[in-house]
Amino acid sequence: MCKPFIRNHQYNVIRKQADQLKKALNTVSDRKVLESVRDTVQSKLHEAFPEATELQIATLEKLAAIPSADEIPSCVDSLEPYRTAFGEVTEAQLKKLFPKNKKLKVPALASIDYRDVTYLGWTDIATNKLYIVYHLDGRLVGIEGRYTPTNKKGVCFLCHRHEEIALFTAIAKSKPAHASPDYYKAIGNYVCVNSEACNKNITDVTVLEKFIQAVIG
Repeated sequence: MCKPFIRNHQYNVIRKQADQLKKALNTVSDRKVLESVRDTVQSKLHEAFPEATELQIATLEKLAAIPSADEIPSCVDSLEPYRTAFGEVTEAQLKKLFPKNKKLKVPALASIDYRDVTYLGWTDIATNKLYIVYHLDGRLVGIEGRYTPTNKKGVCFLCHRHEEIALFTAIAKSKPAHASPDYYKAIGNYVCVNSEACNKNITDVTVLEKFIQAVIG
């Protein structure tokens, strides 16, 4: 049996591809079209797991070979033991990441299922701030920024889904050489108002990691 290796965003890819295959099996009768869908599913799974071992790939490829739509839910459920968790964090860890915020309000950590977390995000309505915590290059990092609701739906830059969004603007910590004392660089983009929903949608962490790296320098 494989050790757990499926991160949350990768599990979202699996669920998405499972839905695509289920839809095809329920509506398509042409064998060639079905084979094309299966090939696409398999390709997407390979793309989502570029560092997977042969055993891990074999475990994932069972999904593409499912003969009937009725068997897909149980196949997806069978992958549950292979899911990895974000890793529980404590209030003390969060306060250490944001030392300037003496009255930092943290989320209800005990109620979080960390298997469903790609990044830990929460808002402080009183200060109009959004906080994001993520494991980057083996270490826990945090960024914060101004949170401005738009009161409308749009495309989130992290999960690429059409959800209710807010403008998230953070100040980059690094400065160019010989920059003036009052220099600052703001980096912003539109993100899901509901971080929990975003975590259920996100299928790639490339943009998230680039954004965090741009902020922390």
